[in-house]
Amino acid sequence: MTLIKFIEIMAILVGAFSGFIEARRKRMDLVGVFTVAFITAFGGGTLRDILLDKRPLFWVTHQEYAILIFVLALVASPLIRTLRQIVSERLIVIADAVGLGLFSIAGVSAALDADMPIFIASMMGVITGIFGGVLRDIVCNEVPMVFRDGKPYAICAFLGNWLFLLMGKYGVSHDFALWSSALFISGLRLLSWRFDMRMGR
Repeated sequence: MTLIKFIEIMAILVGAFSGFIEARRKRMDLVGVFTVAFITAFGGGTLRDILLDKRPLFWVTHQEYAILIFVLALVASPLIRTLRQIVSERLIVIADAVGLGLFSIAGVSAALDADMPIFIASMMGVITGIFGGVLRDIVCNEVPMVFRDGKPYAICAFLGNWLFLLMGKYGVSHDFALWSSALFISGLRLLSWRFDMRMGR
């Protein structure tokens, strides 16, 4: 398994986890839990693949991803129901931050593999990072977090993507660039939330 494939799988798991939490907070049944987890895990990558004109979509090519989410929904639904008391907005923010870092770097890497210009690649990383959470919140009848809290959510992804691109340009190890950029994005997102940094408000 390549490192970028491992990162993609980790991103899918984290995205699905945040979907599980939000669906249980909304007291959805098993079908709702699976649906919200599925769109959170695959929404950003699906839009990326559509924009890159990449067919079949990544989760269609790897049906094991969809099967994994289905199995996890069966297991996670009763587990999260039992642990509902500890499910908080903080847990969702942490899951979102980790997912943002992993998805963004997976997205920018996919765009580079498709020979996209570097600015377009950076934007593809942002789209991959944020769009699953946007769809999750819409389905859960919430204004998407990325649009409502005034914190630099998408900007964290954008800056981290450029960090990855610059490290690649200057010959930094590819694996180190992947992990450090993902960590930078997640850490910056958590810092902005922890210290209530806001933009345009």
